Amino acid sequence: MDLSSKYFNQIPWRYVDHSTGLEPMQSFAFDDTFSESVGKDLSCNVVRTWIHQHTVILGIHDSRLPFLSDGIRYLTNEVGYNAIVRNSGGLGVVLDQGVLNISLIFKGQTETTIDEAFTVMYLLICKMFEDEDVDIHTHEIEQSYCPGKFDLSIDGKKFAGISQRRVRGGIAVQIYLCVEGSGSKRAAMMRDFYQHALKGETTKFRFPNIDPESMASLETLLNKDIKVQDVMFLLLYALKDLGAQLNMDPVTEDEWQRYEGYFEKMIERNAKMHQKLDL
Repeated sequence: MDLSSKYFNQIPWRYVDHSTGLEPMQSFAFDDTFSESVGKDLSCNVVRTWIHQHTVILGIHDSRLPFLSDGIRYLTNEVGYNAIVRNSGGLGVVLDQGVLNISLIFKGQTETTIDEAFTVMYLLICKMFEDEDVDIHTHEIEQSYCPGKFDLSIDGKKFAGISQRRVRGGIAVQIYLCVEGSGSKRAAMMRDFYQHALKGETTKFRFPNIDPESMASLETLLNKDIKVQDVMFLLLYALKDLGAQLNMDPVTEDEWQRYEGYFEKMIERNAKMHQKLDL
């Protein structure tokens, strides 16, 4: 059985649209909540869309940058972006109204490899853009921000990155898609952030040497006027074409209670960072 059939064909998926009205920390709390629901068989698989205003989502390694407070002050004071530390792996990524985030949440533990979980998302994205005359490649774009093995690129320019997190038997595979605006401008901002936060120091962990020209938006790469809302429709069409059975079941009372606990953990993690940095 191919992965598309295994994860989508005749499989129920619950669509949760969080494209408005949430703060970024709430999004990560919801993904943990739904991961636990799926892992405990309290919910079918979940596909969630989310969009956030001007925020840089930092990874755990970023939280150890030697001059992180200077980097965050650059983001907040000079370019008007907030910064939070997420609970999944990787490095800093940029979120704004032109970036669509998609989470695929399904059951799996040791039997589902990290690469298989990433590949499920990759196959979905390829299905979404199958009518475009482009090849989507998956390999690390070293000079992008948050480089990784499953960076998605067209003509050598990265437009998306994938991360994953495993909670209580559920797997959340999260992707950000740079749809609108300038991918290279976002990359230039992250390059400047690291310059402020590193100040040339050598660290045990090697942070990316970002080349803004290594990244671009889908709008640029496809050479067409494409909006985040268009890509959300492409997602739903792709799921339907793959045979997924979609519903829009609301958040349950039990999920709201567990969400409060996960949200509190996100608040505490970020409060500790701000306290440590005296921000």
